Amino acid sequence: MPTDQGWGPFEAVRGLRPTGTLPQVTPIRRLLHDVPTEDDPYAAAQRALEPLATAIHPGDRIAVTAGSRGIHDLVTVVRAAVDWLRARGAEPFVVPAMGSHGGATADGQREMLAGLGVTEESIGCPIEATMETVVLGNLPDGTPVHHDALAAKADGVLLINRVKPHTDFHGPVESGLGKILAIGLGNHQGAAALHAGGIPLLGSSIEQAARTVIAAGKILGGLAIIENAYEKTASVELVTPDGIAGAAENALLQRAGSLLARLPFDDLDVLVVDEMGKDKSGTGMDTNVLGRCWVYGIPEFESPSIAAVSVHRLSEASHGNASGLGLADVIPARMLEQIDLRASYVNALTSGAGGARRSRLPMVLEDDAAAILGAVTMSGRRDWSELRLARIADTLRPNELMVTPALLAEVGDRFDLEITGTARELTGPTGELTSWGES
Repeated sequence: MPTDQGWGPFEAVRGLRPTGTLPQVTPIRRLLHDVPTEDDPYAAAQRALEPLATAIHPGDRIAVTAGSRGIHDLVTVVRAAVDWLRARGAEPFVVPAMGSHGGATADGQREMLAGLGVTEESIGCPIEATMETVVLGNLPDGTPVHHDALAAKADGVLLINRVKPHTDFHGPVESGLGKILAIGLGNHQGAAALHAGGIPLLGSSIEQAARTVIAAGKILGGLAIIENAYEKTASVELVTPDGIAGAAENALLQRAGSLLARLPFDDLDVLVVDEMGKDKSGTGMDTNVLGRCWVYGIPEFESPSIAAVSVHRLSEASHGNASGLGLADVIPARMLEQIDLRASYVNALTSGAGGARRSRLPMVLEDDAAAILGAVTMSGRRDWSELRLARIADTLRPNELMVTPALLAEVGDRFDLEITGTARELTGPTGELTSWGES
């Protein structure tokens, strides 16, 4: 919403401020031990690709996928794959594999890749994008299996994606190679078709669709990126076509789940999230961190339990796509200016049941301070001296927090937590969130 036009109907909330004084917060860090880390992801990716050497022929046009998530070493791994393919005489090019993201347009998806650092200059090869698809078959229920038209014309396709627990469902195959193949390379039509069957069936639909595309014979394999709890690369593994959306990918999913970063507290009154976005999670905020799924037909998480969530900014890399905003309870009015409703709604509609509840607009209050006060007021905590509030930068980094005294009292009894700074105000004199470096 343009600032020169005011807040439109939200003018009614200007000046509406819940009363109360927020407790100070203190920075803490979760200490993780024996965390596996790959020090040279570029070399690891090239080593992993060696078994494919005999499958590459001079002059082969190879499509390499790049998705729309904030993968720590995405550019490095894609560049490693491009260099490895070119060294064997192939002609690699990158295709966006992100379903309906970027407003379901080729240019929008190019912009999203650029926001993640994936450009023709950074990866050393052309980026070719289209929303056109070909249908390679049908699921048992008749649902068409769409596949990116550019990838279908290539001599081979190399998948690259992070393998991790999904934000909508749990099963043998979740986020990873099977998903980027079935949904990412299905573009808007394919993503919409698979999501239309409902989230409870999405896992099996991904498996069936992935096997259908693999049967066409163009998939060389996939580079699976496993990240640790610090969101850095733990390993890069090659999965052959017979293991994609199968046992090999499931084994990597189990490993990724054991490394997943989570909040160090199971019970919170309020969680303050500085920033959400498509580069953080497909749902803007990772549901595995929030403990909120909010999808019809999918059981809710047992933990963590968070009474109220405020979120305060949409990342630039999201290009206005605020999918998942409905997972929050309160936002500052500033976020209204950052939201592209068309891009957000296209994504929500494509997600089917995954978009119904999570595309709703939270309560809007005037600024950061008012939003947090609103969340606290609605959290059910009468005595604010006992308020269990935590602040994180985003759901990619739940190990770095600011916490109120009620939570700080638990830190001394925890071997995995340490205090990293002094107490400070949560918001500044004009209602803005204070920076993480202030004391």
